[in-house]
Amino acid sequence: MRAVVQRVTSANVKIENKVVGSIGKGFLVLLGVHAGDERRDADYIVKKISGLRVFEDENGKMNLSLADVGGELLVVSQFTLYGDARHGNRPSFIEAALPDEAIPLYEYAVGALRERFSVATGEFGADMQVELVNDGPVTILLESNKSF
Repeated sequence: MRAVVQRVTSANVKIENKVVGSIGKGFLVLLGVHAGDERRDADYIVKKISGLRVFEDENGKMNLSLADVGGELLVVSQFTLYGDARHGNRPSFIEAALPDEAIPLYEYAVGALRERFSVATGEFGADMQVELVNDGPVTILLESNKSF
């Protein structure tokens, strides 16, 4: 599982020009599921997102977590995170999990995050437009396959 985590002051996701999810201060998480991923991959990503200390404390150091600042999450599915463009100019997406495998893991991860935080989402597989104000900018890449 791969997650691109962006610290934001605000973010929203639209489908057909209608806002379906929005947050204030927190993280925009673009979440991709790799073929063969399991719940332990989602558990790892959820744990890392929950514990990331990338918000500034009173001394201006990145030392506070999402919970410390009362932040929110906008989680958007994105199979293109597994696009492989090493050969040619058109990416191959064969490493991305198919929907029947990806949707349950995506929903599992979102559910686990909802146990701790306010979470907005897009719609799996939909054509979405994401707007954000990246704070910092701070962008972190998390990958479960590098964890075990």
